[in-house]
Amino acid sequence: MGNRRVINYDESHITKKERQMINKVLSKYNFNVIDFSKVRSVYKVETTTGNKCLKRTRHGKYKIRNGFIFVEELKNAGFNNVASYYKTKDNGNYIKYKKWVFYATEWIDGNECNLNDVSEAENCAKVLAQFHKTTKKIDINRLKIKSHLKKWPKRFNKRISDMDRFRNNIENKKIKNEFDITYKEHIDSFYERAMVALSFLNKSDYYKLSKDTQKNKSLCHHSFYYQNIIKKGTEYYIIDLDSIIIDLQVNDLGKYIRRLMTKKSYQWDFEKAKGIIEAYNSENKLTKEDLEVMLSLIIFPHKFWKLGKKRYIKHKHWPETRYMKKLNKVIKYDAIQREFLENYLKYLEQYE
Repeated sequence: MGNRRVINYDESHITKKERQMINKVLSKYNFNVIDFSKVRSVYKVETTTGNKCLKRTRHGKYKIRNGFIFVEELKNAGFNNVASYYKTKDNGNYIKYKKWVFYATEWIDGNECNLNDVSEAENCAKVLAQFHKTTKKIDINRLKIKSHLKKWPKRFNKRISDMDRFRNNIENKKIKNEFDITYKEHIDSFYERAMVALSFLNKSDYYKLSKDTQKNKSLCHHSFYYQNIIKKGTEYYIIDLDSIIIDLQVNDLGKYIRRLMTKKSYQWDFEKAKGIIEAYNSENKLTKEDLEVMLSLIIFPHKFWKLGKKRYIKHKHWPETRYMKKLNKVIKYDAIQREFLENYLKYLEQYE
């Protein structure tokens, strides 16, 4: 949380009203405040005992309670690479102020990870593996957590149905623009890949693994990416533990790999994905069955579907140039993704 797009503490970024609100909230904590500034969606609070992080949300009180308990459990189990939570003066978990709920955590004085650096991405995968391994040791009975187990097939099917809807939407348009024409030209290819992903999922041991996870209650971070991984010296810290869920832990790793593969430094190079998998394995070994399930998540055309959703369901008001730039980027990797799939399957054949 150190050098990360800090917005200076001035009236142009923090209004007088907002400043008064934050001061009132901070007065409820045992902090001797020197100053505060905005970093992304949180407040960096400078105090006489070091920097703190003040967060605000409109809901999710149980998530804040989860955070307190979860961090305590992780640390008791030996995983210390997380930010501690602070109680209020009256020993509460949060401060309610009008429509907002505020809570405070430790500020990790480091930098967001540079995931363009493949070796750094591998180090982050190791920390994720350590985190996953530790969650299996803790008592989660005190936590109120949603389960996403056995929901993948339904989610895949819903997104495939959405793609049918996008196609029909385009076909029914009297006047089609460049985005409509280009999206429709490629929809069959991506639809086919979505069906392949669903087929892999259905043929895998997904339900068996889900049953095992239901019994063992392993947890996922559910938002493991650069903004939630802080590098401090040689250590990596995982922050924002408010959205933890019960699910197969390859959900975290699969989404992490999928997001990385679209970056310029990776471009669906399987060798780089393999390096991340093996870095994870060095701390928490995956089974062949895990990898088979994870493949379905990685190859599902998430970005193509998501872009269609923004356009044809949410009707997001982006300039046409932005829509086309994003679409062209997704299309560019179509052939490479097919090669990625072939290499992944070869890797699975030899995996022990």
